Amino acid sequence: MTWLQVLFSAASAVILFLFSLQSFSYELQTAGGDTLRTWLGRVTANRWRALLAGTGATALLQSSSAVTALAVTLVDAGVISFKSSLGVLLGANIGTTTTAWLVSFKLTNIGPYFIVAGALVSLIPTRYKYLGKAIFYFGVVFFALNLISDKLKPLSDAPAFQEWLGRAEAPWLGVLVGLVFTALVQSSSVTTGLAILLVQQGILPAVAAIPIVVGSNVGTTSTALIASVGMKPVARATAGANLLFNGAGVLIYFPLLRPFSRLMVDWFGAGSMSVAWAHLIFNVSIGLAFLLLLDKIEPRISKMFHLKNETA
Repeated sequence: MTWLQVLFSAASAVILFLFSLQSFSYELQTAGGDTLRTWLGRVTANRWRALLAGTGATALLQSSSAVTALAVTLVDAGVISFKSSLGVLLGANIGTTTTAWLVSFKLTNIGPYFIVAGALVSLIPTRYKYLGKAIFYFGVVFFALNLISDKLKPLSDAPAFQEWLGRAEAPWLGVLVGLVFTALVQSSSVTTGLAILLVQQGILPAVAAIPIVVGSNVGTTSTALIASVGMKPVARATAGANLLFNGAGVLIYFPLLRPFSRLMVDWFGAGSMSVAWAHLIFNVSIGLAFLLLLDKIEPRISKMFHLKNETA
Protein backbone atom coordinates (compact mmCIF):
# COMPACT_ATOMS: atom_id res chain seq x y z
CA MET A 1 0.00 0.00 0.00
CA THR A 2 1.41 3.41 -1.00
CA TRP A 3 1.60 6.37 1.42
CA LEU A 4 -1.13 8.12 -0.57
CA GLN A 5 -3.42 5.13 -0.06
CA VAL A 6 -2.56 5.05 3.65
CA LEU A 7 -3.40 8.75 4.05
CA PHE A 8 -6.68 8.45 2.14
CA SER A 9 -7.65 5.34 4.10
CA ALA A 10 -6.89 7.09 7.41
CA ALA A 11 -8.76 10.23 6.28
CA SER A 12 -11.78 8.10 5.29
CA ALA A 13 -11.78 6.44 8.71
CA VAL A 14 -11.62 9.86 10.42
CA ILE A 15 -14.56 11.09 8.31
CA LEU A 16 -16.51 7.95 9.24
CA PHE A 17 -15.74 8.61 12.92
CA LEU A 18 -16.89 12.23 12.65
CA PHE A 19 -20.07 11.26 10.76
CA SER A 20 -20.92 8.52 13.28
CA LEU A 21 -20.42 10.91 16.23
CA GLN A 22 -22.72 13.50 14.64
CA SER A 23 -25.30 10.85 13.71
CA PHE A 24 -25.24 9.29 17.19
CA SER A 25 -25.79 12.68 18.81
CA TYR A 26 -28.56 13.55 16.31
CA GLU A 27 -30.41 10.25 16.75
CA LEU A 28 -30.22 10.49 20.54
CA GLN A 29 -31.54 14.05 20.45
CA THR A 30 -34.28 12.98 18.03
CA ALA A 31 -35.31 10.07 20.27
CA GLY A 32 -35.29 12.10 23.50
CA GLY A 33 -34.77 15.70 22.45
CA ASP A 34 -37.87 17.13 24.17
CA THR A 35 -37.09 15.19 27.34
CA LEU A 36 -33.48 16.40 27.28
CA ARG A 37 -34.52 20.03 26.82
CA THR A 38 -37.13 19.82 29.60
CA TRP A 39 -34.64 18.13 31.91
CA LEU A 40 -31.96 20.75 31.28
CA GLY A 41 -34.45 23.54 31.85
CA ARG A 42 -35.60 21.99 35.15
CA VAL A 43 -32.24 21.14 36.72
CA THR A 44 -30.17 24.19 35.84
CA ALA A 45 -31.59 26.58 38.43
CA ASN A 46 -28.69 25.70 40.75
CA ARG A 47 -25.16 26.17 39.38
CA TRP A 48 -23.91 22.84 40.77
CA ARG A 49 -26.84 20.97 39.25
CA ALA A 50 -26.26 22.86 36.01
CA LEU A 51 -22.65 21.62 36.03
CA LEU A 52 -23.81 18.04 36.61
CA ALA A 53 -26.48 18.40 33.91
CA GLY A 54 -23.91 19.60 31.38
CA THR A 55 -21.54 16.79 32.36
CA GLY A 56 -24.22 14.09 32.16
CA ALA A 57 -25.75 15.31 28.89
CA THR A 58 -22.32 15.50 27.22
CA ALA A 59 -21.25 12.08 28.48
CA LEU A 60 -24.52 10.71 27.08
CA LEU A 61 -24.36 12.46 23.71
CA GLN A 62 -20.55 12.11 23.39
CA SER A 63 -20.44 15.66 22.09
CA SER A 64 -19.72 18.87 24.01
CA SER A 65 -20.38 20.74 20.76
CA ALA A 66 -23.98 19.45 20.69
CA VAL A 67 -24.60 20.32 24.34
CA THR A 68 -23.10 23.82 24.14
CA ALA A 69 -25.08 24.52 20.95
CA LEU A 70 -28.20 23.22 22.73
CA ALA A 71 -27.47 25.48 25.72
CA VAL A 72 -27.17 28.49 23.41
CA THR A 73 -30.49 27.58 21.77
CA LEU A 74 -32.24 27.17 25.14
CA VAL A 75 -30.95 30.55 26.32
CA ASP A 76 -32.17 32.14 23.09
CA ALA A 77 -35.60 30.57 23.66
CA GLY A 78 -35.68 31.75 27.28
CA VAL A 79 -35.88 28.18 28.66
CA ILE A 80 -32.79 28.64 30.84
CA SER A 81 -31.15 31.80 32.11
CA PHE A 82 -27.77 33.10 31.00
CA LYS A 83 -26.25 32.36 34.41
CA SER A 84 -27.62 28.80 34.42
CA SER A 85 -26.16 28.18 30.97
CA LEU A 86 -22.67 28.97 32.26
CA GLY A 87 -22.80 25.98 34.60
CA VAL A 88 -23.95 23.76 31.72
CA LEU A 89 -21.04 24.95 29.56
CA LEU A 90 -18.50 24.19 32.30
CA GLY A 91 -20.07 20.76 32.80
CA ALA A 92 -19.95 20.03 29.07
CA ASN A 93 -16.15 20.42 29.15
CA ILE A 94 -15.96 17.79 31.89
CA GLY A 95 -18.40 15.43 30.17
CA THR A 96 -16.44 15.43 26.93
CA THR A 97 -13.53 13.67 28.68
CA THR A 98 -15.51 10.39 28.60
CA THR A 99 -14.42 9.80 25.00
CA ALA A 100 -10.77 9.91 26.06
CA TRP A 101 -11.41 7.34 28.79
CA LEU A 102 -13.34 4.98 26.50
CA VAL A 103 -10.51 5.03 23.96
CA SER A 104 -7.82 4.75 26.65
CA PHE A 105 -9.46 1.61 28.01
CA LYS A 106 -9.18 0.18 24.47
CA LEU A 107 -12.91 -0.43 24.14
CA THR A 108 -12.86 0.15 20.38
CA ASN A 109 -13.47 -3.57 19.73
CA ILE A 110 -17.02 -3.33 21.09
CA GLY A 111 -18.20 -1.47 17.96
CA PRO A 112 -19.52 -4.47 15.94
CA TYR A 113 -21.65 -5.68 18.89
CA PHE A 114 -23.45 -2.33 19.13
CA ILE A 115 -23.84 -2.12 15.35
CA VAL A 116 -25.60 -5.51 15.27
CA ALA A 117 -27.64 -4.76 18.40
CA GLY A 118 -28.72 -1.38 17.01
CA ALA A 119 -29.76 -2.91 13.70
CA LEU A 120 -31.83 -5.56 15.51
CA VAL A 121 -33.53 -3.03 17.81
CA SER A 122 -34.43 -0.91 14.74
CA LEU A 123 -36.29 -3.87 13.28
CA ILE A 124 -38.48 -4.39 16.36
CA PRO A 125 -41.91 -2.77 15.80
CA THR A 126 -42.05 -0.92 19.13
CA ARG A 127 -41.61 2.67 20.25
CA TYR A 128 -38.05 1.80 21.29
CA LYS A 129 -36.99 1.06 17.74
CA TYR A 130 -35.94 4.69 17.37
CA LEU A 131 -33.19 4.05 19.90
CA GLY A 132 -31.84 1.41 17.52
CA LYS A 133 -30.28 4.03 15.27
CA ALA A 134 -28.57 5.69 18.24
CA ILE A 135 -27.18 2.32 19.37
CA PHE A 136 -26.12 1.56 15.79
CA TYR A 137 -24.18 4.82 15.39
CA PHE A 138 -22.66 4.42 18.85
CA GLY A 139 -21.21 1.16 17.56
CA VAL A 140 -20.00 2.84 14.37
CA VAL A 141 -18.10 5.39 16.52
CA PHE A 142 -15.95 2.63 18.00
CA PHE A 143 -15.77 0.69 14.75
CA ALA A 144 -14.38 3.81 13.07
CA LEU A 145 -11.86 4.32 15.89
CA ASN A 146 -10.66 0.74 15.45
CA LEU A 147 -10.38 1.34 11.71
CA ILE A 148 -8.36 4.52 12.30
CA SER A 149 -6.02 2.58 14.59
CA ASP A 150 -5.35 -0.01 11.88
CA LYS A 151 -4.83 2.57 9.14
CA LEU A 152 -2.39 4.65 11.22
CA LYS A 153 -0.03 1.74 11.96
CA PRO A 154 2.16 2.25 8.83
CA LEU A 155 2.89 5.83 9.93
CA SER A 156 4.89 4.58 12.91
CA ASP A 157 7.65 3.48 10.52
CA ALA A 158 7.78 6.72 8.52
CA PRO A 159 10.91 8.77 9.46
CA ALA A 160 9.45 12.02 8.09
CA PHE A 161 6.28 11.62 10.15
CA GLN A 162 8.28 10.79 13.27
CA GLU A 163 10.43 13.89 12.75
CA TRP A 164 7.33 16.08 12.45
CA LEU A 165 5.83 14.57 15.60
CA GLY A 166 9.07 15.23 17.45
CA ARG A 167 8.58 18.93 16.80
CA ALA A 168 4.98 18.64 18.02
CA GLU A 169 6.28 18.27 21.58
CA ALA A 170 6.48 22.09 21.71
CA PRO A 171 3.41 23.02 23.85
CA TRP A 172 2.41 26.03 21.72
CA LEU A 173 2.39 23.90 18.56
CA GLY A 174 0.38 21.13 20.22
CA VAL A 175 -2.22 23.61 21.48
CA LEU A 176 -2.43 25.22 18.03
CA VAL A 177 -2.83 21.85 16.28
CA GLY A 178 -5.58 20.83 18.73
CA LEU A 179 -7.37 24.17 18.37
CA VAL A 180 -7.30 24.34 14.56
CA PHE A 181 -8.09 20.67 13.91
CA THR A 182 -11.02 20.71 16.37
CA ALA A 183 -12.41 23.91 14.84
CA LEU A 184 -12.22 22.29 11.39
CA VAL A 185 -13.91 19.00 12.31
CA GLN A 186 -16.25 20.65 14.87
CA SER A 187 -15.57 17.94 17.45
CA SER A 188 -13.08 17.75 20.30
CA SER A 189 -13.91 14.04 20.61
CA VAL A 190 -12.35 13.42 17.20
CA THR A 191 -9.19 15.28 18.22
CA THR A 192 -8.78 13.57 21.59
CA GLY A 193 -9.65 10.17 20.14
CA LEU A 194 -7.04 10.54 17.40
CA ALA A 195 -4.38 11.82 19.82
CA ILE A 196 -4.91 8.88 22.16
CA LEU A 197 -4.85 6.37 19.30
CA LEU A 198 -1.54 7.83 18.11
CA VAL A 199 -0.14 7.44 21.64
CA GLN A 200 -1.35 3.83 21.77
CA GLN A 201 0.34 3.15 18.44
CA GLY A 202 3.61 4.54 19.77
CA ILE A 203 3.55 7.22 17.07
CA LEU A 204 2.92 10.26 19.29
CA PRO A 205 4.51 10.76 22.75
CA ALA A 206 2.03 11.39 25.55
CA VAL A 207 3.75 14.69 26.43
CA ALA A 208 2.98 15.88 22.89
CA ALA A 209 -0.61 14.58 22.92
CA ILE A 210 -1.56 16.42 26.13
CA PRO A 211 -1.16 19.96 24.66
CA ILE A 212 -3.22 18.81 21.65
CA VAL A 213 -6.18 17.72 23.80
CA VAL A 214 -5.86 20.92 25.87
CA GLY A 215 -5.99 22.99 22.68
CA SER A 216 -9.06 21.08 21.50
CA ASN A 217 -11.04 22.70 24.33
CA VAL A 218 -10.72 26.07 22.60
CA GLY A 219 -11.42 24.71 19.12
CA THR A 220 -14.68 23.10 20.20
CA THR A 221 -16.16 26.50 21.12
CA SER A 222 -16.52 27.31 17.42
CA THR A 223 -19.73 25.24 17.17
CA ALA A 224 -21.61 27.34 19.74
CA LEU A 225 -20.27 30.55 18.18
CA ILE A 226 -21.58 29.51 14.76
CA ALA A 227 -24.91 28.37 16.25
CA SER A 228 -25.41 31.75 17.98
CA VAL A 229 -25.18 33.78 14.77
CA GLY A 230 -28.50 35.56 14.24
CA MET A 231 -29.74 34.79 17.76
CA LYS A 232 -30.49 37.21 20.62
CA PRO A 233 -27.58 39.02 22.34
CA VAL A 234 -27.95 36.79 25.42
CA ALA A 235 -27.46 33.67 23.28
CA ARG A 236 -24.39 35.19 21.62
CA ALA A 237 -23.09 36.07 25.09
CA THR A 238 -23.48 32.41 26.11
CA ALA A 239 -21.39 31.29 23.14
CA GLY A 240 -18.85 34.02 23.89
CA ALA A 241 -18.65 32.96 27.54
CA ASN A 242 -17.86 29.41 26.41
CA LEU A 243 -14.91 30.75 24.42
CA LEU A 244 -13.78 32.90 27.36
CA PHE A 245 -13.88 29.98 29.82
CA ASN A 246 -11.95 27.60 27.60
CA GLY A 247 -9.53 30.21 26.31
CA ALA A 248 -8.77 31.43 29.85
CA GLY A 249 -8.26 27.83 30.97
CA VAL A 250 -5.64 27.23 28.29
CA LEU A 251 -3.89 30.53 29.12
CA ILE A 252 -3.80 29.61 32.83
CA TYR A 253 -2.27 26.21 32.10
CA PHE A 254 -0.03 27.25 29.21
CA PRO A 255 3.04 28.47 31.19
CA LEU A 256 3.03 25.17 33.10
CA LEU A 257 1.92 22.92 30.23
CA ARG A 258 5.29 21.25 29.65
CA PRO A 259 5.92 20.38 33.35
CA PHE A 260 2.23 19.44 33.71
CA SER A 261 2.52 17.02 30.77
CA ARG A 262 5.68 15.47 32.18
CA LEU A 263 4.07 15.18 35.62
CA MET A 264 1.12 13.29 34.11
CA VAL A 265 3.52 10.89 32.39
CA ASP A 266 5.48 10.40 35.63
CA TRP A 267 2.31 9.67 37.57
CA PHE A 268 0.30 7.63 35.08
CA GLY A 269 2.92 6.26 32.68
CA ALA A 270 3.87 7.09 29.11
CA GLY A 271 0.73 5.50 27.65
CA SER A 272 -2.69 6.87 26.79
CA MET A 273 -3.93 6.85 30.40
CA SER A 274 -1.75 9.89 31.15
CA VAL A 275 -3.50 11.78 28.33
CA ALA A 276 -6.95 10.82 29.63
CA TRP A 277 -6.02 11.88 33.18
CA ALA A 278 -4.54 15.17 31.95
CA HIS A 279 -7.70 15.89 29.96
CA LEU A 280 -9.89 15.17 33.01
CA ILE A 281 -7.73 17.12 35.50
CA PHE A 282 -7.56 20.15 33.18
CA ASN A 283 -11.33 20.32 32.62
CA VAL A 284 -12.36 19.53 36.21
CA SER A 285 -9.94 22.06 37.72
CA ILE A 286 -10.93 24.83 35.31
CA GLY A 287 -14.64 23.98 35.59
CA LEU A 288 -14.68 24.00 39.39
CA ALA A 289 -12.54 27.16 39.61
CA PHE A 290 -14.89 29.14 37.36
CA LEU A 291 -18.00 27.67 38.98
CA LEU A 292 -16.85 28.75 42.46
CA LEU A 293 -16.23 32.27 41.13
CA LEU A 294 -19.41 32.36 39.02
CA ASP A 295 -21.19 34.98 41.15
CA LYS A 296 -18.32 37.39 40.49
CA ILE A 297 -17.63 36.35 36.89
CA GLU A 298 -21.21 36.35 35.55
CA PRO A 299 -21.85 40.12 36.08
CA ARG A 300 -18.53 40.91 34.37
CA ILE A 301 -19.40 38.75 31.36
CA SER A 302 -22.88 40.31 31.22
CA LYS A 303 -21.31 43.76 31.22
CA MET A 304 -18.76 42.71 28.58
CA PHE A 305 -21.57 41.63 26.22
CA HIS A 306 -23.82 44.60 27.19
CA LEU A 307 -26.58 42.44 28.66
CA LYS A 308 -29.33 44.02 30.70
CA ASN A 309 -29.80 42.75 34.24
CA GLU A 310 -33.20 41.30 33.54
CA THR A 311 -31.90 39.26 30.56
CA ALA A 312 -28.87 37.91 32.30
